[in-house]
Amino acid sequence: MRALVIQEPKSINGLKIIDKKIPEPQKGEVRIKVLAAGLNPSDFQYALNNEVANEERVLGIDVCGIVDEVGSNVKNLKVGDRVYYLRSLNNVHGGFAEYAITSADLVSIVPEEVPSHVAGVVPGAGFTAYQAIIQKLRPVSGRTILIHGDAGGVGSFAIQLAKMSGLTIISSCLQKDMAYVRSLGADKVIDFTAKDVHEETMKFTNQRGVDYVLSTVGSEIATKDLDVLALGGEMAVTAGFPAFDKWRFYEKGLSIHELATGLALTSGDSQAEENLKMIGNEVAKLLANKKIKPPKITKIKLEDVPDYLEKMKNGKITGKVVAELY
Repeated sequence: MRALVIQEPKSINGLKIIDKKIPEPQKGEVRIKVLAAGLNPSDFQYALNNEVANEERVLGIDVCGIVDEVGSNVKNLKVGDRVYYLRSLNNVHGGFAEYAITSADLVSIVPEEVPSHVAGVVPGAGFTAYQAIIQKLRPVSGRTILIHGDAGGVGSFAIQLAKMSGLTIISSCLQKDMAYVRSLGADKVIDFTAKDVHEETMKFTNQRGVDYVLSTVGSEIATKDLDVLALGGEMAVTAGFPAFDKWRFYEKGLSIHELATGLALTSGDSQAEENLKMIGNEVAKLLANKKIKPPKITKIKLEDVPDYLEKMKNGKITGKVVAELY
């Protein structure tokens, strides 16, 4: 089979396509004939940080495909089922190959209404957004949220889930992405290169601040986010906690939620794994029922993955990118 592997360490361009033996599923596993695999920041981060060449490991955490073979003790799936899932970082059989392997307990059936290229970009971003908005923040309709990085995968899904929950949405993005972000449902869109997001947020809320923040950018921005949270406000963080020496305890009664969706796959916690599968099932239903729509999707071939990971690293991607393997 064709597979994209790390032939040169610490380099995105070191990702090369080679011919590998098709893997065999073990007990409790299924083999997937990959139809579509989404690109994520974790892919280029792993390539850049890997110290040695590794032709055994195939990257790609977002996977959609057809069950091709089932291992022993698999009862809930059969050959021919179309599924999607978030691949564990401990699993060397990623989505950037013609075949992948995964635990049967981690996959969700893809409804007929959802195309494979759509399902292939959902798990990393969509599951994280669902956990942040629906499970962590548990929003109350009529309240206000600030979401950063809204033109990316997590932000694109988060806006729609927040709108579905009845929230007023303030978003930050580049000027070129403002129309796209508005189309997702944002009520106030701020070009963070032209205006101060936090000042504009306070103006929009008549100096009260927001009830919720989804912080996806880093510690520096998350620290500034503390100042725009209203009394009793809550923040969900995917990339860098606020500086706690700037947190004025007992002044606002704030709550901070850590997002680490992929830990459910590496922790060995069966309840966390069950929750992740439940999220996959729920997000699939929302897509099928058109309650949420996929982000803007760019379709590429397997050989184009390194070039697009480089573009992603440099912030040149709007929405999501998917490699089609059929």
